[in-house]
Amino acid sequence: MNDATDTIAAIATAPGVGGVGIVRVSGPQATQIARAITGSVPLPRQAVFRPFRWPATAKTEDKNKPLQPTAGEKIDSGVVLYFPNPASFTGEDVVEFQGHGGPVVMNLLLQAALAAGARLAQPGEFSQRAFLNGKIDLVQAEAIADLISSSSEQAALAAQRALSGEFSAQVDGLLQQLIRLRVWVEAAIDFAEEEIDFLADKQLQSTLEDINQRMQSLLRQTTAGAMLNRGFVLALAGVPNAGKSSLLNRLARQESAIVSAQAGTTRDVLKETIHIQGIPATVLDTAGLHDTENPVEREGIRRAQRAMREADLVLVVADASQPLDTQQQALADLPAHSRTLFVINKLDLNADTKPFRQWAQSLHSPWVEISATEGTGLEALQQAIVRAITGHKQLETTYLARTRHVQQLQETAKHLRIARQQLVENQAGELVAEELRLAQQALNAITGEFSSDDLLGEIFSSFCIGK
Repeated sequence: MNDATDTIAAIATAPGVGGVGIVRVSGPQATQIARAITGSVPLPRQAVFRPFRWPATAKTEDKNKPLQPTAGEKIDSGVVLYFPNPASFTGEDVVEFQGHGGPVVMNLLLQAALAAGARLAQPGEFSQRAFLNGKIDLVQAEAIADLISSSSEQAALAAQRALSGEFSAQVDGLLQQLIRLRVWVEAAIDFAEEEIDFLADKQLQSTLEDINQRMQSLLRQTTAGAMLNRGFVLALAGVPNAGKSSLLNRLARQESAIVSAQAGTTRDVLKETIHIQGIPATVLDTAGLHDTENPVEREGIRRAQRAMREADLVLVVADASQPLDTQQQALADLPAHSRTLFVINKLDLNADTKPFRQWAQSLHSPWVEISATEGTGLEALQQAIVRAITGHKQLETTYLARTRHVQQLQETAKHLRIARQQLVENQAGELVAEELRLAQQALNAITGEFSSDDLLGEIFSSFCIGK
């Protein structure tokens, strides 16, 4: 990022044509730029209508832009808002120009702000300044980008909760408890020569256990929140004509795949993006698994196996109207996968599903019975999918999270586990204190209390310009 003392400007609304567009300016020269474009600075937080003119203070005309407006020429008119520091989004003086939302007009207004002394903002620079000025923490900054890019109503509401500080409050509560425990252990080290052995106090171990339990609960919620954010991948596997394409169409609620009584209709991997209980999911319909000498079909099966290896969950679709033994043989080479869900299909044909249930049990896999043709059992299937992915029937989270948050909590949990081991087995106060310090550092990285410049650059560079 550039110098934080610069005044920055950017178009804050989405590209394209709209009724209203916004150019946002933030920094020490914001009021000077407002005066150069509109002739005055409005009262704080009061919208006023003004003509927007090319600044008389603009630099010499660029010869490469022969149609650049002349000094004082009107380029648009609209609403001006002024937010003085520190009561603004960035914590700096902020001015917003709300004009007509055409891309040409917006670009002219932005160029006017740049000509008056601002520079073009980098991606995420407004949010970064808000973070650096203590207006929001790092979780809330990330929630802004997540809210903008939300792909479902549930994701948008969860991002808004993260933006309001719910996730940060849970992290902070755990952090405060961890700090108190560190103080206790440090005191025990300082008084090691005394007759009282503070490290042997059962309350110390109990407190550490309580922190670890809270940590695991937060990790489960955060893992679910990260899943809601990034989504997951489902691969449909099974023998030819087991009903995989019919199931894909049911989940997608449209005719995405060709359905035919002829086996082998699907020869390549078909991809469809859907939502399951508000969670974005990519469903891969793969070629039927069977022995074949056909080179095209063999390539399709190879791609199917690759898709299954890369998926978060494999739905093994079994045709309950056909003998089990032939399908067992075809699925014998199913790639090893920690998460599988057996989908016993074609209930509408009144088939005996008991052997298929026993088969799933023998493989320690959950199962669900459906009819893709009639739509029977689809709600139970969706619940089973969410349970297989998150461990719960419903997605139990109140906020959106990122993979980074999960990784930091896992790092915290690792240091807490080692701290407990050092306390219980070795009574090694110095080592316990060091592990608790590392756990605190990992937690601090979530909200940005402890974050490297490289991490901040990576996070904010992923934002769109103007945010």
